[in-house]
Amino acid sequence: MAMLLGILGFVLYLLYDINSFTIDCRPLRLGFLLGSLLIGGATLWELAAAWRTGQFAGLMDSILLLLGLLAFGALIYCLFFALPFQETYTSPENGRPVYTCGAYALCRHPGVLCFFAMYLFWGLAALPAHLLEMGMVFSVLNGAYAWFQDRVTFPKTFCDYASYRKQAPFLLPNPASIRRARATWGHPEAKEEEL
Repeated sequence: MAMLLGILGFVLYLLYDINSFTIDCRPLRLGFLLGSLLIGGATLWELAAAWRTGQFAGLMDSILLLLGLLAFGALIYCLFFALPFQETYTSPENGRPVYTCGAYALCRHPGVLCFFAMYLFWGLAALPAHLLEMGMVFSVLNGAYAWFQDRVTFPKTFCDYASYRKQAPFLLPNPASIRRARATWGHPEAKEEEL
């Protein structure tokens, strides 16, 4: 049941994105929020089931849970705090520019890496419960969703996404992107010089 709820969440994400550049149907604007609630609810459901059956008993489980919590914090940071509101969510007449500093200099979809790490750590802590299996399915769906955004949604949303795609890797940071991220983390004024 939890797996199906999460899959439905990703369907809502996709509908939200498609709606954003096509018909702009008012109820579908809630797709991202509702999808997040379904995926989060499915995850809490599986964590609670593992807790009830006593899966989180040892020191290693505690360490894995903590690492998963750190990955969750990094995910929230990437999605909501690494992006400056004004630069990201306003739409100037010539199009919205991509934010290319910090985590978004590392790679184009840093949240996907955090999402995967979160499920990997929590899933390993919850073994033999089904959280690891569910988390890996969700991670594949999340990667596919990021690919759709990268190829379809974001080129329609951001005026300079094609050039950003040339300078930042899709998912896995490389030495050049790590240098750019370090140079621009907390210093967006370094953006033009470094990128």
